[in-house]
Amino acid sequence: MRLLIVSNRLPVTVKDDHGTLSYQESVGGLSKGLSTYLESARRTNPDFRHVWIGWPGATVEPQHQLDVVKHLRTNYHAHPVFLSELTMEKFYHGFCNSTIWPLFHYFPGSMICEEEYWPHYVEVNRLFCSAVLDIMEPGDAVWIHDYQLMLLPAMLREHKPDLAIGFFLHIPFPDFEVYRLLPKEWKIGILEGLLGANLIGFHTHDYTQYFLRCVLRILGHDHKLSKIITGKNVVRADTFPMGVDFEHFYEAAAGNEVRIEKEKLQPTLLPYRVILSVDRLDYTKGVLNRLKGYEYFLERNPSCHGKVVMIMLVVPSRTEVKQYQQMKKKIDELVGRINGRFGTIDWTPTRYQFSAASFEHLVALYGLSDICLVTPLRDGMNLIAKEYVASRPDQTGVLILSETAGAAKELQEAIIINPNSVPEIADALNQALVMPREEQISRNQRMQTRLKRYNVVRWAEDFIRSLQEARKDQKHFDARIFGESQMKELLFRYSRAAKRLILLDYDGTLVPFASEPKKAVPSAEVLQILGRLCADERNECVIISGRDIASLESWLGHLNVSLVAEHGAFVRVKGSDWKELRPVMKGWKPEIRHKLEMVKDRLPGSMVEEKDCSLVWHYRNADPEAGFIVVKELIDELTNFTANIDLQVIQGNKIVEIRVSGVNKGTGGMYFLKSDFDFILAIGDDWTDEDLFQVLPKNAFSIRVGMAVSHAKYNIVKPEDVQNVLNDLLSASGSR
Repeated sequence: MRLLIVSNRLPVTVKDDHGTLSYQESVGGLSKGLSTYLESARRTNPDFRHVWIGWPGATVEPQHQLDVVKHLRTNYHAHPVFLSELTMEKFYHGFCNSTIWPLFHYFPGSMICEEEYWPHYVEVNRLFCSAVLDIMEPGDAVWIHDYQLMLLPAMLREHKPDLAIGFFLHIPFPDFEVYRLLPKEWKIGILEGLLGANLIGFHTHDYTQYFLRCVLRILGHDHKLSKIITGKNVVRADTFPMGVDFEHFYEAAAGNEVRIEKEKLQPTLLPYRVILSVDRLDYTKGVLNRLKGYEYFLERNPSCHGKVVMIMLVVPSRTEVKQYQQMKKKIDELVGRINGRFGTIDWTPTRYQFSAASFEHLVALYGLSDICLVTPLRDGMNLIAKEYVASRPDQTGVLILSETAGAAKELQEAIIINPNSVPEIADALNQALVMPREEQISRNQRMQTRLKRYNVVRWAEDFIRSLQEARKDQKHFDARIFGESQMKELLFRYSRAAKRLILLDYDGTLVPFASEPKKAVPSAEVLQILGRLCADERNECVIISGRDIASLESWLGHLNVSLVAEHGAFVRVKGSDWKELRPVMKGWKPEIRHKLEMVKDRLPGSMVEEKDCSLVWHYRNADPEAGFIVVKELIDELTNFTANIDLQVIQGNKIVEIRVSGVNKGTGGMYFLKSDFDFILAIGDDWTDEDLFQVLPKNAFSIRVGMAVSHAKYNIVKPEDVQNVLNDLLSASGSR
């Protein structure tokens, strides 16, 4: 298997200086983490191959693009996607960083929704799709990364239905109440785009659940054990907390290069307890909050003056954006205020550096710092916290970590704080400074053990392994799809049969579901198909439905077709009168109806339908999440209430039906199976049809509409596909 990694940026940046091309490694946690995994994969498997697809970091003139393609392919196993400056402005600085970034980090007030952003986002995802398809080989797997490419999975799936596609989101996925703020087209498009993947990964369990909830609330797709079935696709959403290269940091901390860096820094730091803050310039990182917390700490603890120092390392980011320029100005002013308010000639409380640091310098700072203060207001993971813990071979030092960082789920031994509370930050600093060495070691030992075991390589390996498992799930479902070969066998046996039985459900099979039961009227095409099937004297056609007698008579009574109403309670053989298969009691209805009416009042959009032998509570038009909760409570209550009564509580497709026991589609179907048929076809879409599928002889064709686990032999996607099957049968028999 060759792995195609797709991300917005390549791990190498190309610079085109008036025709002179240069290449340098890109910085960033994703590039560094995936590169570590790829090196490990090549060491353990000599046959491992990969290609990294992404933007090369700058606009490359057309006359130089071929040279860049060749150089990246030969030296970096990379393939570039060339984008214009205008496209990057609207796509990256616009939709990605002005719309998605603030919203997904819970800063809706900073979100900008310019209508022109979305078409550029769609177009860039299409360009990436074309780039992947251009270099794809049979057997490739694709791993797509991050919020810039959330439409890409579905685009690739459209072209390559059998492709193994994984997607990983490296930022938070917001709760429904936040996500729903996106315009309708955008929020639907993003979810449908992501659902093109076989596997969707998130850093924390919360983000995974938020995604599943949005899919349910916005698209109406429920999940079972985090698996979503949509059309012909089985999509799995799961949690994979990204780690760091633990051994690299741990060993570097004791190496010569870091020791030299420490020796340079120690003379100016030795008198002080050191508090370290490392972050890139971004409003989500809470840099201003931690400075205010430090200021409040100094204000409340004058005895610490001259004894502590904060090293504030801020890495430049998006410096051309006005909002980030304003933020840097505020940081500069706050650092100046703290140093001016508390500093002396001999002591500067805050040492502030606005620049990137080398790996050795950063690890040296991790090793020299008594405290690492990590206070993002919202963060997908935050690898700085993990790097600090990994860089402490002596297992001393205290990590103060925001509860809204993804890493807080794993690093519970840190001092966990609310980053919005200035007093909490100050209290945490005080707690960290007086924490005994033994407690520091105890906390760090546990965190290091965890980080060493689940490092960045393990994270990637787990994701790839889960992607392969997700593909197996998909293949299992594909094997059940009623496809071309099954259709050929069906037509062959149908055309040669002298006596055929065709059993068809109504709602969700012959016609799509409607907002109200009475609106599910058969189309002219369905009536024509049924009429032609019934006209063939070799066919016994039966509509076996949960519908009441009146509805079936109104819609289908004029056809030469047999009808089964209320799941088998009543039967009308073509040309005959209605017959009750089993006398049933009806005295149970008033009390049950009262309970259903009470639930209907609690859940707007739900309704109660009364049939002759059953009561049905419909919740198709209700809020899907509220309906999911209410239906579980209702079924529990009804099951207990009917325990000593001859009644069944059945959960169907957005319905709960209470009916007399022993009356089901199986008994209705058996009424016709008494005769000998040399061809039997049964099609249904609901759990109520499972009773029918179970009583069919082994040589029968049984098809379940929708990709659900079933006793039927095959699955088909939607009612329109049922019509196609029936039309093919008519063509095969030469029906007039």
